[in-house]
Amino acid sequence: MDQASLASLSLNISNLNWPSSGDCCSWEGVECDGNDRVTRLWLPKRGLRGFISASFSSLTKLAQINLSHNCLSGPLPDGFFSSFTTLQIVDLSFNCLSGPLPISDTLPIALQILDLSSNDFNGSIQSSFLWPAMNLRSFNVSNNSFTGRIPSSICSSDSPSVVILDFSFNGFHGPIGQGFGACEKLEVLRAGFNFLSGPLPDDIYSAGALQEIFLPANKLNGPIAESVINLTNLRILALFGNEFIGSIPNGIGKLSNLEQLLLHINNLNDTLPQSLTNCTSLKVLNLRVNNFVGELSALDFSKQQQLIIVDLGNNYFTGSLPTSLFSCKALNAIRLATNRLEGEISPNIVALQSLSFLSLSNNSLTNITGALQILRACKNLSTIILSKNFFGEAMPDVESFEGFQNLHILAFGGCQLTGQIPNWLVEMTKLEVLDLSLNQLTGSIPGWLGHLPNLFYLDLAVNFLLGDFPKELIGLPKLASVQISESIDRSYLELPVFVRPNNASNLQYNSIAYLPPAIYLGNNSLTGNIPVEIGRLKLLHILDISNNSFSGTIPDQISTLTNLEKLDLSGNNLSGKIPASLKNLHFLSYFSVANNNLQGPIPAGGQFDTFSNSSYEGNPGLCGPILQRPCFSSSSTIQPLGSRRRSPNTKLIVGLLFGILFVIGVISTVLTLWMLTSNRRIIPRGDPDISDFETVSNNSTS
Repeated sequence: MDQASLASLSLNISNLNWPSSGDCCSWEGVECDGNDRVTRLWLPKRGLRGFISASFSSLTKLAQINLSHNCLSGPLPDGFFSSFTTLQIVDLSFNCLSGPLPISDTLPIALQILDLSSNDFNGSIQSSFLWPAMNLRSFNVSNNSFTGRIPSSICSSDSPSVVILDFSFNGFHGPIGQGFGACEKLEVLRAGFNFLSGPLPDDIYSAGALQEIFLPANKLNGPIAESVINLTNLRILALFGNEFIGSIPNGIGKLSNLEQLLLHINNLNDTLPQSLTNCTSLKVLNLRVNNFVGELSALDFSKQQQLIIVDLGNNYFTGSLPTSLFSCKALNAIRLATNRLEGEISPNIVALQSLSFLSLSNNSLTNITGALQILRACKNLSTIILSKNFFGEAMPDVESFEGFQNLHILAFGGCQLTGQIPNWLVEMTKLEVLDLSLNQLTGSIPGWLGHLPNLFYLDLAVNFLLGDFPKELIGLPKLASVQISESIDRSYLELPVFVRPNNASNLQYNSIAYLPPAIYLGNNSLTGNIPVEIGRLKLLHILDISNNSFSGTIPDQISTLTNLEKLDLSGNNLSGKIPASLKNLHFLSYFSVANNNLQGPIPAGGQFDTFSNSSYEGNPGLCGPILQRPCFSSSSTIQPLGSRRRSPNTKLIVGLLFGILFVIGVISTVLTLWMLTSNRRIIPRGDPDISDFETVSNNSTS
């Protein structure tokens, strides 16, 4: 009986690798009981394709089904679940199954684990679907397209034994209803990344067995109730990316088992409660992007020796850096960026020998030389972001800063530092990302930058740099060689970094490898021609040399940079034509040659059909449909005056022509002088006082 059902099943599912005859109980993934009835079908990660047919319902003794991590598609047949009275485990996760759950279907009473995650199921989940499953322990429908209300009454009468509920990454909406308080055994509640709204239901704090509440990226609001301290087993409280208001409950310190407190990106305010430091099991504390106030140094972090990550960025904390934090020797990531902290970096930070990520940008710290002298003793540091500090100080002019052997990211953007690009950077051979933008650096760009073996993201924009485009930059190994670029560090950062492109919100990067390979030299005083060798930078995604004094023509070799996404050559003294070959840059999403001296037709086709006329303005010699300025072929002829029906006075015509040409010449001269002056001004990109996130660089893809 079951063998026929399995044979029928194989007609609709490929790659089963079952023989056409023989005992089905010996087939791959099949187990039977003493009566040769199939009780277990276990075929994960087999590359199965096809759909689940109604023949499944004949396998009435099935207790366990695992078809996860395959390529099955289509809806589930009607009555799929109710056909199996003895079914205990169903895992259909990571397939391409779709459609709503069968309307008339109900879960069998014996079911303990149901995993439908990572498919494309839709529709709502009716309470009647869950009602018979009295023994349900784990219910996972995450990463689908379900809508409607979350069935919060699941524990009241349906499944009192449930331990894990996961509704994350769907389209559930509306408030979370009462009911979870009846889940006496519930340990994990996840419903993040939906459209849930309203306050948390009061009875959720009665589910005393809860160890994890994961509700981020919704529209939940209201205060976090003081009753949260009743959840003494809680290990993870993740409410980030919502609209919660008010303060952190004063009794938060009673949650002695709390390991992760993730409340970032809300509207929380007030000072941090002193009891927070009694959470001695805390490993991750993230309160970034809220409205917290008060002096951080008033908190004693010394009792929290298990802390690994602390992110208090983008608040309104004042005072000096909290010295007690430097006694938490397990720390490997600290972000205190975009607050109102002042003073100097304490030598006590060198006790944090595990520290690899440090971001203190957008504060009022002083003594950049002392900071580097101290931080070089933190041997494990891979990311240092100190932008928008040390205002007006001089770039340290020393021969060497021994240390920093593991540094991958260094950012001093927006500090208004004076001096020149320092020679000690050449010692940082692992450096991949360097941001020295928005300073007052002078002199030329040193050629040795092109010899840093791992550098692929360079931002020197908005300084006072002089000289030519250094040809050594064209030799940057990570931008020229595919083989070498593959060695970019692809590990995840301890905390994300943010990049602010022009006129856009911040882009978040969780790995260095995700940053676009880029060279930003805009808003300086660089001169000379764009070197034709630039075509060697095959892996470059962004080239911005705008608002300089480059001259000559646009090299045709730029068309070989086939990965280019942004090309900004605006505000220079470039002449000649726009190379028609640039239309072969199929990934180009931003292009500007505005305010140059270019002439001739604008290329048509490819990405050039997507750019607006602002990409070309300020070039009177350019023509084409986008500018509503027709292009005349050099072979075009003008009808001789003598061939017209009437012949006006020749002297009068000649006089008029000379007069018109003289006026045009004067106007062109005035326009050219205007462009060379008003458009040469260096305009800082973005108000440093208006910032939602600290940034590792002020540039990125648009």
